[in-house]
Amino acid sequence: MSSLCRTCLTVTPAASEPVQRCGSCGSPKVVQHAELDALSLAHIDCDAFYAAVEKRDDPSLRNKPVIIGGGQRGVVTTACYLARIQGVRSAMPMYRAKQLCPKAVIVKPNMAKYRETGMEIRAYFRALTPDVEPLSIDEAFLDLAPVQAAGKHPAQELARLAQTVQDQVGITISVGLSYNKLLAKIASDLDKPDGFAILGQAEALDFLSDKPVKLIWGVGPATAKRMNALGITRIAQLRAFPKDDMITMFGRFGERLYHFCRAEDSRKVREDRESKSVSSETTLMTDTGDLAELTAVVEKLANRVAERLQKYELEGKRITLKLKTSDFDILSRSQTLDGHTAEPRVLFSVAQRLLAAEVAREPLQAYRLLGVGVAGFD
Repeated sequence: MSSLCRTCLTVTPAASEPVQRCGSCGSPKVVQHAELDALSLAHIDCDAFYAAVEKRDDPSLRNKPVIIGGGQRGVVTTACYLARIQGVRSAMPMYRAKQLCPKAVIVKPNMAKYRETGMEIRAYFRALTPDVEPLSIDEAFLDLAPVQAAGKHPAQELARLAQTVQDQVGITISVGLSYNKLLAKIASDLDKPDGFAILGQAEALDFLSDKPVKLIWGVGPATAKRMNALGITRIAQLRAFPKDDMITMFGRFGERLYHFCRAEDSRKVREDRESKSVSSETTLMTDTGDLAELTAVVEKLANRVAERLQKYELEGKRITLKLKTSDFDILSRSQTLDGHTAEPRVLFSVAQRLLAAEVAREPLQAYRLLGVGVAGFD
């Protein structure tokens, strides 16, 4: 099987024995795989992105655990790997993160800086291939078929890209290389941070078989809970169900799930995918079920979302209210309008009606988080 040195970028043809170090430079950063020369679809994810940017800009933080978030009642936006070793995870309540990692440095998010850095990295992606599908500010799919067609080695060019981003931007990325989007995304998480992992066709089915169902893209906590109630905990168990049964059990997602559990994914990389939604949310200082207090918060959120829509020249027709209860249950209520809008008064009016209906619902609840979002763009 061929090997690639991620340090000197040497590609070595098939070897019969596993390669521990590069024969050219001696580096241990060697990737070896039977399908190394053939695969061309990648998922790239920046490592602990927000925290990495803060460490880059403040060298005094380099060897300290860093948590990005704010407020005692807020949640962790992201945490560096030193904090993750202590058990800190994204979306964890801040008070719990501080208990687990009391020596952590807490940094409030600077979204403008992260967005600027993310766009700088994305420019390097697009310099490599025109087929880039951003998933968020810090991750994207890349189809390197054009690179391959030009006579270049996709894996080698991805390793070169990782070096460029680290040298020019100052953060590390992890690469997942495979033959479809599902597996590329899974692979990018296997060797973090500063990783490069490959999942080929030969091992894909066996690799997925004993993995928990939540590893499949689109299987969230609610779907995983339903599966567990049916006795389904591992991906291989899903393969026992015919496609029609999967659709009956899981709706439209069932058909995609039927293929995903078999390591099949026909989705193509879509260039310059537009944002699916624009939203804003906030964690309240104290839990409350008071309609007047919640309405004031929703008005601020609606105005904030309207500003963002107008900034990006977007109009949407589906307005969503998100609520998180004191028990950390997440509720989502939506209304679709006849036409598109970015007007703050319209956004607030719809969100407020959704809020009033939810607050009046029995049994009465107290809420710790509110969010307003808009989707359904032209």
